[in-house]
Amino acid sequence: MKLMNWVVAAYRQFERGMVLLQPLAALLARLYVAKVFFLSGLTKLRDWETTLLLFTEEYHVPLLPPEVAAVMGTAGEIVLPVLLVLGWPGRFAAAGLFIVNAVAVVSYPALELLELKDHYLWGVLLGYLVVHGVGSWSLEGLLRCRARTNHKEQNEQTRTAVAG
Repeated sequence: MKLMNWVVAAYRQFERGMVLLQPLAALLARLYVAKVFFLSGLTKLRDWETTLLLFTEEYHVPLLPPEVAAVMGTAGEIVLPVLLVLGWPGRFAAAGLFIVNAVAVVSYPALELLELKDHYLWGVLLGYLVVHGVGSWSLEGLLRCRARTNHKEQNEQTRTAVAG
C-alpha cells in the first residue's frame, strides 16, 4: 500500500508541475504560430504585385475574387498574429488564423507533404488555443486577474460596510 500512496503522491506532484507550465506552453505556441503567419504576411506586403499574381494564378480561394482573397489573407496574416501574441482577444485570433490556415491548405493544392505537415501542426496548435484559451500569460489573463481582484475588493468593502 505504501508503494501505491507514493505513486499517487508522485503523480499529484507531476500534475501540479504541468499545471504550472500551462501558461508557458500556451505562450510558446502563440509565439511560434504568430511568427509563421506574420512573416508570411510581411512577404505578401513586400511584393504586392506577386501576391496578386499568386492569388490569381496559383491560390484558388473558393468563393472570393483573387484581389479580395489577397487583401483578406494578407490582413489576417498581419493583424491576427499580433492579437494572438498579445493574447487579446486570443480565441478570436486563434480561430481566425485557424481559418486562414485551412483556406491555405484548401486553396493551394500544390503543397508538398512536408509543407502539409507544417499546416497540420499549426492547425493543431491553433485548435488547442481556441479550445483551451491563450493562457494566463496574456492580456486576457491580466484582465481576468484584475477583474477577480476588483471583485474581491468590492466584496470585502461590502462585508466591511455591512459589519460596520
